[in-house]
Amino acid sequence: MSCDERFMKEAAALGLSFDGEIKIGGNYVPLIRDGNHVYVSGQIPRVDNTVVVTGPVGEEVSVAQAQFAAKVCVMRALALLRRSLGSLDQVKAIPRISVYVQSAQAFTQQSEVADGASEILFDVLGPAGAHTRTSVGVFQLPKNAAVEVDLIATVE
Repeated sequence: MSCDERFMKEAAALGLSFDGEIKIGGNYVPLIRDGNHVYVSGQIPRVDNTVVVTGPVGEEVSVAQAQFAAKVCVMRALALLRRSLGSLDQVKAIPRISVYVQSAQAFTQQSEVADGASEILFDVLGPAGAHTRTSVGVFQLPKNAAVEVDLIATVE
C-alpha cells in the first residue's frame, strides 16, 4: 500500500477529508522547500473553516480529544506535503516535529498528546515516519486551538 493510500485510510478513520483548501492564518507560506528539506508551518486542527478542538488541555479538553487534534494537525501537514510533492511516497524522513499543546496550569501530559501526531506519521509513512520530537505546553495558540504541530520533511 502506498503512503498516499495509507493517508486516505487515516483520513477516513478520522472521519475527515483533507481535499479542500488548507487555509493559513497570516502573511506566510504553508511550506517551503530548501534542497531536500521541506519546512511545514505550524498546523492547527482546522477542517474547512472550523477549528475542531479548542481550549486548554487538562481543563476543557481531554487527552484523547487533544490526541485527535494532534492527528488532524499532522494530517494537514501531510496533505500540504502531498500536494507539493505529488505523492507522500517522495517523503524519505521526518527528522523533526514540534507539538505545542495549549495546557491548563497543572497539565503535564504534552508528550501523550504528541503521541497522536507520531502515530499518524508512522501509520502513513512507515519507517520514513520515524522522527525526533519536542512537545511543549503553552498558554495560548492561534484561534484558541488546543494543539499546533509543525514539521520538517526530507524528500527526494
